[in-house]
Parts: sequence; C-alpha cells; structure tokens
Amino acid sequence: MKTALVCSGGLDSVSLAHVLADQGNLSRLVSFDYGQRHTKELDFAAACASRLGVPHHVIDLRSVGASLTGSALTDDLEVPDGHYEEETMKVTVVPNRNAIMLTIAYGVAAAQGDDAVAAAVHGGDHFIYPDCRPGFTNAFDTMQRAALAGYADVSLHVPFVHRTKADIVTEGARVNTPFAETWSCYKGGDLHCGRCGTCVERREAFDLAGVDDPTTYQDPDFWRQAVERKQG
Repeated sequence: MKTALVCSGGLDSVSLAHVLADQGNLSRLVSFDYGQRHTKELDFAAACASRLGVPHHVIDLRSVGASLTGSALTDDLEVPDGHYEEETMKVTVVPNRNAIMLTIAYGVAAAQGDDAVAAAVHGGDHFIYPDCRPGFTNAFDTMQRAALAGYADVSLHVPFVHRTKADIVTEGARVNTPFAETWSCYKGGDLHCGRCGTCVERREAFDLAGVDDPTTYQDPDFWRQAVERKQG
C-alpha cells in the first residue's frame, strides 16, 4: 500500500513515518508551511524524509494561514501553558487546518498514484481539535472517495485515531524512531519549552509509555503540575 503521510515533523507523524517505512508502505511525506510560529518543525520533517529515503513535498499555505486568524499558532497571541485538556488550549486551534491539509494531500496522492493518505491524529487530540476526531476522519474519507470517484482510489489511514500518544511512543520505539529528531513545541524556541500543551503531552506520553524521553526541556518538571491539575 503506497502511502503519502501528512508529516509535521512532530513526534506523532515522524513515528508513523517510521512505522509505515518499517512496513514497506511509505511513499512520500507531505508537509505544510501555513505561517505557524513553530515553522522549524518543517526541518524535522525534511530530515525524516531524507532519513527514510522518500520524497518530501512542502506546500506553501502561508497566504491561507494568514486568513485563518484567531489562533496562537499563526497570530501574535501568547501560546498558553498547561495540558491539552484545559479550556485555554482552544486558542491553539487553526480552523479547518487538517481538513485543508488532507484535501491537498489527497490530491498529491492521487496525482502520484498512491493508495492511501495517512495522518497521525490520535485520541488525545479529540478534546480540542474537531478535525482530529473519528467523526471527522470517517466523513472526510467518504467525501474524498466521492471527490476522486472514477479517477483514483485513495483511502484515509489513521491508525492512531482511537489510541493515545503514549501508544504512539510505544509504537515509535518499536521501530526505532529517533525521538530526539522530532519537534513538538508550539513556541518554536531553541529548546522545547516544557510548558505548552504539546510539550506537556509529549513529556506525559513518554512517562506513561515507560520510554526514556531524550528531549531537552527548558522546564522539565512543569508537566507534572499540569497533569495533576487535569486529574484533580
């Protein structure tokens, strides 16, 4: 199954890239520059494509991203600290981001003769991001099959949609994903901040999976406080 993977350069998508490569199914990576403040993630996606020996398509969506206002990822708004499941994290939503990216990725896959488009959306994303939920991925797959009917047969592959980020770490470790060569932090500094939602979730996932976290964080202990607030 020739699979085009939407890859941000983050832990989830790079882990899935290595899983697909281990299965012999990875055909290419498709990444997007939508004006995100953590655009350095694209360097990690490029490194992943080079490491796995597949083409890397980088799609320039900066003009589109400029119109998707109101998100801390694209506007001059502060990225909040805390766990993903806190209400404050909703400011990191970029409207329709996955729908836009997947639509383009389907076009790339169809043009290149691929059988599937893969995305590393997972259960931990469901609280905040509506275009990471099973209802969306199921409907999107149906819509794209109709859009390409008679031209190409491309399916949506979302193996983590009902699983946790800790499960992704476990799967990534199984295929020797170089976790240090992934970028999660939404703040896009020199180091992972350790405080934003993606950093907290990343740190928690390694802990729950029982896998050593090679990441250097500016604040390596903040995640415990965030998890305690979520639980209590």
